[in-house]
Amino acid sequence: MRKFRFKSVVQLANMKLSVKSAAIVLASSTLISALLGLFRDRLLNSYYLGTYPTGIDAYTAAFTIPDFMFFILTSGALAVSFIPVFNQRLATGNKKSAWELSSSLINLLAVVTLVTSVLIMIFADPLIRYIVSPGLDESGMVLAINMTRVIAINPFLFSIATVLTSIQQAVGRFIFYSFAPAIYNVGIIIGITWFTGGINLFGVQLFEGGIMGVALGVILGAVMQLIVALIGLFGLGMDYEFKIYWRNQGFRSILKLLPARSMDQGIDYINGIVNTNLSSRMGAGAVRTFNQATALHQMPINLIGVAISTAFFPKMTEQIGSDNKREFYETFRQALRSIIWIALPVTVLTFFARGYVVSFISNIGNNDSNKTIVSILAALTIAIFARSIFHIASRGFYAYQDTKTPFLVSILAVGLTIGLSVGFYLLGWGVDGLGLAQSIGAVVEIIVLLLILQRRSRGQILDKSFWRGMARMAIATAVAGCVAFSMTKFVPLRVTDVSLVHTVPKFLLITSVTVVSYLLASYFLEIKEAGPVLRFIKKILFRNVK
Repeated sequence: MRKFRFKSVVQLANMKLSVKSAAIVLASSTLISALLGLFRDRLLNSYYLGTYPTGIDAYTAAFTIPDFMFFILTSGALAVSFIPVFNQRLATGNKKSAWELSSSLINLLAVVTLVTSVLIMIFADPLIRYIVSPGLDESGMVLAINMTRVIAINPFLFSIATVLTSIQQAVGRFIFYSFAPAIYNVGIIIGITWFTGGINLFGVQLFEGGIMGVALGVILGAVMQLIVALIGLFGLGMDYEFKIYWRNQGFRSILKLLPARSMDQGIDYINGIVNTNLSSRMGAGAVRTFNQATALHQMPINLIGVAISTAFFPKMTEQIGSDNKREFYETFRQALRSIIWIALPVTVLTFFARGYVVSFISNIGNNDSNKTIVSILAALTIAIFARSIFHIASRGFYAYQDTKTPFLVSILAVGLTIGLSVGFYLLGWGVDGLGLAQSIGAVVEIIVLLLILQRRSRGQILDKSFWRGMARMAIATAVAGCVAFSMTKFVPLRVTDVSLVHTVPKFLLITSVTVVSYLLASYFLEIKEAGPVLRFIKKILFRNVK
């Protein structure tokens, strides 16, 4: 009976979702993952940022190479290359080819990433010492090297999970795909709360504890994430084989598409390596503070840009596959407008309420570390808006199976960003300069991508109605900005506000008033994106009123 119930629940969760439902699920799961991430970082910072900045810098640096290899080999490269080709096979009823393609990717990536993980373990010392964080002191250097060797298994575990969740995403199943990252954070939280005190089994001390316990929690989270991805395959009828079908045309197509997108991902992450290298030279704690500001600015990008563009992407690939360019332009424009409409007030709110945002991940008061994170986040706020748009702009090319154009644009943008980062470092602008460089590079990248898309569509994507809508959104954002600024003065963040009990209610009040003002401004300016939201609110408030 229990087996039947479990199977029924899994099958229900694996139902195909509409674009609207998928966007809601993805946004909800991203929010849950973000909240868990905030809790994770708050715990970690309370344990180490104020008391052991060298150790937390080492922990942060230890992720650099494993994450770089995962991103360059698997992450977004697989999703945008795999889904269009996989969907083509399913659309033509060729399931056998689709499953051969899936099996081939799993097996190839498993072999490649396992070899990569072993190489990271072997060469961790020179990679950390000379490339990633040469500015760490010797104790931090040794700790970073050891933790890198522990976390090195992540590319292998993540790659298999990514193929499995990409299959689910391709066929419109988003539940397990979307909640897998949240489970990863749970594993790290377990590492912080339990493993840092050591691991004792039947009176035998297996592990002494300390910050190395957090690294073990990272591995636990990766394993848990893989298990969730596997559960999501129930009911999909996947026919896995321990074999690589080199002659499968779909597999060959993906192998042709992967290099450009992988290099695109790699180019982006080289920028992160440069930032870690530079910040390691700026004193103890600088690596962590820049990492924390970057993570905070990434959360709304994931919640808005990644969630919405991921939900729209399968539909866009279907329309291109059916040669419905007019429908594709409309879908792309709809996704772009939705992202912009949401990203604008979030960007403004993040800028004015950045002190509250930082307080969510740090309970150590108004010290130098918190002030630095607040300052970096201010420099990164423009990047929130730009990078939210980037995810749908790049997918506009990926729907056409064009991975080369975004790659070339990324080379331009990342080259500019790295040049600015080094220049600002030499000028003595500190970690704030690194954040400003990120924002400038992100803005340049989306401008170039949208200009190329506009030219390819002969002006049909960004039409006159789109620009009229943008003008109205700018006015609504100005109203929201004035309200947010006024509210932060009316409800100030005090030095004594170190507890979530003090900061969360104030932040929610500021956010609520700002959002209401933005919705009202959008309503009076007749911005169509506000319609569904206002109707939903009306339905909730007046559902019992006849």
